[in-house]
Order: sequence, then C-alpha cells, then structure tokens
Amino acid sequence: MSDFPPTASEKPKTNARFLLGVVALFLGELRDGLTMINMQSAFLIVSKHYSEKQAGILFFVFGMSQFLFQTPAGYIMDYTDRKVHWLALASVVTTCLTLLTATTAKEYGANLGFMVFIKFLQGGVTALIPPGLNSITQGIVGSVGMTKQVSNNEMRNHFGTAIIVLSGSLIAFFTYPDIGTLFIVSPIACVGVIYFLLKIRPEDIDHDAARGLKLTSDTPDDGKTAVSAQYKLTSPDGGAKLDNTPSFKFGFGQQNQETDATNSVPHAATPFDVLRDTTLLIFIIIVFLFHTSNGTVLPLVMQTLAIGEGRTGILMSGLCIIVAQIFMVASAKICGDYSGKWGRKSLFLIGLFSVPVRCFILYVLSGIKNSQEETSVFLSVVILSTQILDGVGAGVFGTMYILVTSDISGGTGRFSLTLGLTTAAMSIGGTVSGYLGQALAQDMGYQKAFSILGVLSLVPALGYLVFMPETLSSAEKDGNVQMTAIDEAAENEEGSERKSKQPSFV
Repeated sequence: MSDFPPTASEKPKTNARFLLGVVALFLGELRDGLTMINMQSAFLIVSKHYSEKQAGILFFVFGMSQFLFQTPAGYIMDYTDRKVHWLALASVVTTCLTLLTATTAKEYGANLGFMVFIKFLQGGVTALIPPGLNSITQGIVGSVGMTKQVSNNEMRNHFGTAIIVLSGSLIAFFTYPDIGTLFIVSPIACVGVIYFLLKIRPEDIDHDAARGLKLTSDTPDDGKTAVSAQYKLTSPDGGAKLDNTPSFKFGFGQQNQETDATNSVPHAATPFDVLRDTTLLIFIIIVFLFHTSNGTVLPLVMQTLAIGEGRTGILMSGLCIIVAQIFMVASAKICGDYSGKWGRKSLFLIGLFSVPVRCFILYVLSGIKNSQEETSVFLSVVILSTQILDGVGAGVFGTMYILVTSDISGGTGRFSLTLGLTTAAMSIGGTVSGYLGQALAQDMGYQKAFSILGVLSLVPALGYLVFMPETLSSAEKDGNVQMTAIDEAAENEEGSERKSKQPSFV
C-alpha cells in the first residue's frame, strides 16, 4: 500500500457523491414533475381561470403518461451505460415543456387539447428522472451504500425544492395576477442540474452495481470501508465476470435449467421472474393505493388557500410546498439514520398512517372555513401547518420506497426495472388521485373530498402493516450498523486532523 497521499484521480467517488447531492439539490423542481405540476395547477386555476376538473384532466394525463413510460424507462436505465446523458436530456426537455405551458396556456382552457398534449409529453420525459438518478446513485455507492446516499439525496432534493418554490412564490406574489413569470425558476434549476451532472465521470459509475447485479460498486474509492469489503467477499457474484449484454428474453415459457445450472456467469433475472415476486406485487399495490389517496391532498390544500384570496392566497399556496419540503428534509434524515438499524417497516408505517390523520384535521378545518364569510389569517396558518404531516408522510415515503425497492430487487440485476414498476404504480395512483380529488372538490366540496381521501388512505397503511414483511435482511442491518460506526469514526478522525493542521497562536 502506498504511503503517498491520495491524488485527485484516486478519490473520484467522494467527489461523485458530492456531485450527486448537488444534482439532487437542483433536481427537486424537475425530478418527478409534481412540484411544478402542483404550481401549474394553481397558476392555471388562478391566473388562467381553469376549472378544477380542467386542471384535474391535465394532472390525469400527466400521471397516465408517467405510468405508461415508467417501466420502459427503468428497462432503459438498466441496460444503458449513458445514464448521465439520459438524465440530462430528460431534465432539459421537461424544463422546455414547463415553460411552454406557462407561455401558451389560454384563459378558460381555450386550448385545453394542446395543454393535454404537452402534459402527455412531459409525463413521458419525467419518467426517466427517478430511475436515472437512483441507478446512477446505486452505480456509485452500491446497494450497501444506498441507505445513507438516498437519504442524503432526498434531504438535498427537498431543501432545493423549498428554495426554488419560495423563489417562485415570491415572484408570483409581486407579479400577481399575471404569475406566469414564476416559472423562470425552472430553467435556473435545469442549468444547475446539467452543470453538476456532467461533472460525474463515466468511470465513477459501476453499471453492474447500478443494475443490482452485485452489492458493491467497483469504482475508485478513497473511502471504501471494511464493511464494504466484507460485502464484496460475500457477494453473490463471487467475483465472476458479469454478463451485461442487453436481453429481450422476458421469461415466458420453459427455461433451459441445464444451461442455467452450468452457466457460472451471473446474469439479470427476466422481467417475468421479477413479476413473480409476491412481496414486490404487494408493495406495488400499496404504493398505488397510497398515492391514490395522498396525491391530490396537496393541490386541494393549495387551492383551499389560494382561491378567492388574491396575491396572499398565491403566497400561502406556495408556502404549502415549502413547509412540507422543510419537514421532508428532517424525515429523510431520520430514515437515513435509523432505517438501516431499525428496519424499513416501522418507519414506513409512520409515514403511511400520517395521511389519514392529516385528512381528518383538514376535514375539520375546511368545515370551519366554510362557516366563515371571510377566512381569518389564523385559520389559514393552521391549515398551512397541516403540511407538516405532509412532510412526514411524503418525506418518509420518498426515501423508503426507494430503499424497499432496492431491498426487493437485490441480486436480480433489475433495480431500475423494479424501481420503474413501483414508480409507475406511484404515477398511476397520483393520476387517479388527481382527477378524483378535483372532481370531488368541484362536485361535493373540499370538506367531503378530504373525508373520502382520509378513509381511502387507511387501506394502504393497514395493508402494509398486515401483508408486507421486513425487507431489510439481518445481515444488511448488521452491516449498516458497522458502516455507520466506521463512518462516524472516520469523520471524527478527519475533524481531529483539521484541528491539528490549524495554526496555533501563542
């Protein structure tokens, strides 16, 4: 082992991890389209006089498009070695489509058909972003590093979203009622994504680790721990060369068992094999039901605060996202610190059960609002404060669903495909929720909409409690505890070294 200090070329992975975090910071506005879709709904209803159903149609088309393209997007990310370029392209195109929405939307939905077409394109493009970011992450840190890195990505993602939405809300406040200029934040965020994303070097990404074919990433790493080395020794691939040739065998029909038994080269499971996993199927159903009940709650809260309240209402609706994102940072931090020690299930249940509690509180508060001729500032602030629970629910879900998907797909070589399936369930659930919530609000009122969504949200929470096993293995749990201890020791050592290098003045 060399006694010389590591050169810049010997420690790219630390730089790659840093760049991942910065990309996630700027990607918050673009990642799944929902942040800007929610802002677009408020913009179209308040500034362009769309009805709730018209806004719901756009939300529905966007989500359906994501659903249709999500699994193919995951399949692409499993096999491409140009993940960075695909993610960069998706970021640019979705930004252009957001700006096109803001500049071409006509009042009262006069060109609704064109808006539907734009949302269909945007949904398909944004389908590439979640599997793109997470496959790059897994390619850099490996499965054993996902808990900490996904938590870090999500924290930065939510913090970046809060900053971007605050900027857009302030722009909307001062330019009301012509609030379309708020979307200038979208290209600013896109520039940040592209600049830092393209700084990640191709050799920083182990594409076999990104696919989930092995647990560790064989890229240069100045911070490779003893735990990581232990996982490499016990990895299922056993150090064999991996077969990453793209395959279009979907797993139907009888397999040649003799050939498979004699073939020592690890290879990815077929898509049909992935779909045979009952734990995955149960999880997909729960993801769908969660987003069916939760996806539209935020837009309804934003509209409750915005409609009829002028520029103050627009600012309050923007604060809905900001408050939630701030608490999502804390939720992601807790998930990263404790899900590797306690397991996934207990933390996931906290997030799932927060939704019916939130809907019940909103049901009560919307009833009080209906009884007032003019909404008081105090009541608006109390309604806004319910977004703390959104920060808990969506914050826990956003981190944990990636980790649970990584757990389920471990060793299959189909991480991005599996993530595409779970994200597709999320998209279709959000799609159904978007139209359902807007239709309920328009036909039955906001109070009844919150009550119905609250009852629906109990189904996935109880389903996860009863039917989902703990997906984190005991070996991985022990490894995470050891890795945390080693990382903390390394951080303390670095801190001591920095202090020793500081000049002393006597």
